[in-house]
Amino acid sequence: MTDTDIRIRSEFPLIQENRTIYLDNAATTQKPACVLDAVRDYYERHNANPMRGLYELSMEATAAYEDARLKTAELIGAAQPEEIIFTRNATESLNLVAYSYGLHNIKASDEIIVSVAEHHSNFLPWRNVADRTGAKVVYFDCEPDGSFDTDKLAGLLNEHTKLVAITHVSNVLGRINDIRTIADMVHSAGAVIVADGSQSVPHIKTDVKDLDVDFFAFSGHKMYAPMGIGVLYGRKKLLDAMPPFLYGGEMIESVTKERITYAEVPHKFEAGTVNAGGAVGLSAAIDLVNRYGYDLMESRERELTKHVFDAMSDMPYVTIIGSQKSEEHVGIIAFKVEGVHPHDVTAIFSEEGIAVRAGHHCAQPLHKHIGIMSSTRVSFAFYNTLEEADRFLNVLSSIRGRMGIV
Repeated sequence: MTDTDIRIRSEFPLIQENRTIYLDNAATTQKPACVLDAVRDYYERHNANPMRGLYELSMEATAAYEDARLKTAELIGAAQPEEIIFTRNATESLNLVAYSYGLHNIKASDEIIVSVAEHHSNFLPWRNVADRTGAKVVYFDCEPDGSFDTDKLAGLLNEHTKLVAITHVSNVLGRINDIRTIADMVHSAGAVIVADGSQSVPHIKTDVKDLDVDFFAFSGHKMYAPMGIGVLYGRKKLLDAMPPFLYGGEMIESVTKERITYAEVPHKFEAGTVNAGGAVGLSAAIDLVNRYGYDLMESRERELTKHVFDAMSDMPYVTIIGSQKSEEHVGIIAFKVEGVHPHDVTAIFSEEGIAVRAGHHCAQPLHKHIGIMSSTRVSFAFYNTLEEADRFLNVLSSIRGRMGIV
């Protein structure tokens, strides 16, 4: 390992203490000590219910929570912190848009365009909206290499289109979609665009203003923060016009028997006691990302991806899913081993202390579209090393032999 490897890996206690080679980073990432320390410090020294007390502890908790909102806004280029809503995860963020925007702005005869490459979290909410409103879901299929043909999108957009849902980076294909071009087309058609950034924000510099998206969701746990904290970005004009998603404490300005006045954005979407510890952990994770920088993180993940991709391409019994160019995979490679079920592939890796993922990766429509039921996925983070990548490749090269296939 290089000195940089050692320095980065020293940040992550589980990597130091557990012998597993962790290559399932698209599912969740390991947590650095600075995040664990920040969460523990919050609960040991500053714990109180944010925004509900005028005493010192509550004000400290409020300040920590709102500081996390500001850092998150700065991370993704939001125009103002009020455009950042904290949720449990990207799934809840996307459901919030579906319930608060979709159900109130989409009606029978309207159309919702959903890309076939979506994680179920950005697929099922729109099916639900269509079922409830009588709207039609129209599917935007990708090409065999995972790309999306914008000419085909132009043929789908029409006066009935009200919303387009598409991932920024596929959790199966690992390909970056041209969200800005798609957003321009969507807006020209008078519709809004909802982008899933769960696999982009942890790996590439992302600016929601440059992308020109209307809504953008991601999860903290995929970028070194705790589980249970998610983010929804929304244009403030849209958020202001949307009704609350959940009802209860803290999301109101005043309540009488006759009248309810809701709080301003973002608080009208954050009902009940908030996950302040999770927000503090997210803040610390953002500090870590800023400290190392996306340039270093991207370069390390590109190197790992290319190293593994090139070696896998030379294995005649391995089929890489999606683009056949390593640079078009953002730290994610999904693949098939000829004659071996993905669950068996993953079990063999597990026996060797290597964590990879098998299944449909919550993207069944995509797998069906490309003609397979499931795949194995290896996914990298910037704390992974070339030594780990080589160990993965050594085991991969032995799998068919272990299964008795000559």
